[in-house]
Amino acid sequence: MGKGQGKAERAYDIVLYGATGFVGKLTAEYLAKYAPEGLRWAIAGRNAEKLAALREQLPGGAEVGVLQADGSDARAVRELARQARVVATTVGPYVIHGEELVAACADEGTDYLDLTGESEFVDQTFVRHNARARETGARIVHAAGFDSIPHDLGAYFTVQQLPKDVPITVDGFVRAAGMFSGGTFNSTLIGLSRTRQATAAAQVRKLHEPHVEGRRVYAPVSAPRFAGEVGAWALPLPTLDAQVVQRSAAALLSYGPDFRYRHYAAVKTLPFVVGGVALVAALVAAAQVPPLRLWLGDRLKPGEGPSAEKRAKSWFSVRFVGEGGGRRVFTEVAGGDPGYGETAKMLAESALCLAFDDLPVTAGQVTTAVAMGDALIERLRTAGITFRVVASR
Repeated sequence: MGKGQGKAERAYDIVLYGATGFVGKLTAEYLAKYAPEGLRWAIAGRNAEKLAALREQLPGGAEVGVLQADGSDARAVRELARQARVVATTVGPYVIHGEELVAACADEGTDYLDLTGESEFVDQTFVRHNARARETGARIVHAAGFDSIPHDLGAYFTVQQLPKDVPITVDGFVRAAGMFSGGTFNSTLIGLSRTRQATAAAQVRKLHEPHVEGRRVYAPVSAPRFAGEVGAWALPLPTLDAQVVQRSAAALLSYGPDFRYRHYAAVKTLPFVVGGVALVAALVAAAQVPPLRLWLGDRLKPGEGPSAEKRAKSWFSVRFVGEGGGRRVFTEVAGGDPGYGETAKMLAESALCLAFDDLPVTAGQVTTAVAMGDALIERLRTAGITFRVVASR
């Protein structure tokens, strides 16, 4: 069903929370420019003055609602969720600022979207709010930006090109050029500092998550290797993306009786592999020391980010190699600035998709592939993101 799965009429189709942040502004601008006629939407956040200033800058801003709510104020957040059919939030780090909004949406039967790449937060909200969301019909969709739409929908698209009801393997190879915003950088540092908490949250989730019956679905982290199939060194990425793909495969029978996914960064030369590993190791080490973590965070403050000129030069490409039933297929998902321009587009189109498209009946914590699948791929293609078959044999 579309229209929020039969929810009672609300004041707004979409509420964008965190609209005055770096990605929030880009998302608001995208909605203002491309929203369908008659869309009832609002911008929301903590600072009323910044919200008013943003509305004045938006095309057709006089028609855009403004809602003031502090993410730590349970009553205000509940009222926000009560007024919306879909809430999309850009406010991170989500493990610190995000749970009240998830709880409110789950209780009110409001569809929820975010941009998190934080596995700890995703696992915590599953344990604490999935059951309630299933009761109310709310769809809780995490990682609706570059983390993890290209990878989740890319794997889903790749599986569609292979024979049905056979064992399938898919490898994803990510290449990108772009820059961090202050918010993303600080969220990354906090995530790296919480590896122990993330591990504990994953263990608790395993106790609550149903096992896949009669099928095998797994996403192992393998060793670095030279991947001749894409002509690059493959560096395993221990990000949320592979977990999201695995959860889509567990929920959808179309991924076959035995499904494996591996997730890599594709690097052309060996020195870049060594340098990348060294940089990540240095960031992980620095994130464990609070004064050093704070110092690094101050180098790029939340709200700051790359200029429009720099974003225009950014790009991403995810190549997938899928095999099953004696067939091999190469596919690609590609677009422009991954962290900001395209992420804002993905979040906005996901919100519009949940609000208006004819979708499978789902509820609880679900992935973008499970909740929106083909409908979201079509929206993103129309919006300029490529999904294509490169070759098959």
